[in-house]
Amino acid sequence: MALPTLFIPHGGGPCFFMDPAGGPSDPMWRRMQAYLAGLLASLPERPHAILLVSGHWETPELAINVSDGHPLTYDYYGFPPHTYQLDWPSHGSPELARRVGELLSAGGFAHHDEARGWDHGVFIPMMVAVPEANIPLVQLSLRADLSPEAHIAIGRTLAPLRDEGVLIVGSGMSFHNLRVRGPQATPQADVWDAALTAAVTDPDPHARATRVAAWETLPHARFAHPEAEHLLPLMVALGAGGEGPAVRDYSDHVLGWAVSGYRFG
Repeated sequence: MALPTLFIPHGGGPCFFMDPAGGPSDPMWRRMQAYLAGLLASLPERPHAILLVSGHWETPELAINVSDGHPLTYDYYGFPPHTYQLDWPSHGSPELARRVGELLSAGGFAHHDEARGWDHGVFIPMMVAVPEANIPLVQLSLRADLSPEAHIAIGRTLAPLRDEGVLIVGSGMSFHNLRVRGPQATPQADVWDAALTAAVTDPDPHARATRVAAWETLPHARFAHPEAEHLLPLMVALGAGGEGPAVRDYSDHVLGWAVSGYRFG
């Protein structure tokens, strides 16, 4: 059975781990945390590996992280000291990295990165979703041109992995404007979220891809995403999801933002 593909919100910095004693996260983040914690149980079978695309890694050409992801990259700022000691001690998968390279070689060059540590778009949600750190993971970069069409095509190239026990995850945020937060952001964020969800869940797969690729035409698009990097992982997940159904499987408000997660296939 083919695994679905996912576009998940990864929260804000180390948001789920702000208590140095390991207690519950801030109430604002608990629904998102519960959603991430339930991801594995929601799948038709347990994946034997994860391919993850994070909004925090861009390269001129596609890059495949073939390391074990350590030391981690704590690419957030101004948080408590203990959040720079967090760890997710999983490891990479040379076999999956090779397979990803084989698939991508037909559609464009992808180089190997042997040193980069996993960024917080990887280890923060994975600490919640796979706390035992017992599923190997390979990270794929975004292409720095941030072309929606190109990333949908990349996803389509990677789609065979779904039949091979690999869970393809896009990790970003459906709303990501750090300059606006609180109730004043909510009305526009709600309109954006409704329009994005309508496009993502279009029952016609061709129309779905066309509408999402044209995301900048949706209302309040650049209010929601002054820069596109946190939305582009959605394109990869959508492309890899093929012609199966697309649903919103998470919806909440954090920081005054409407935030959604999506599942394909």
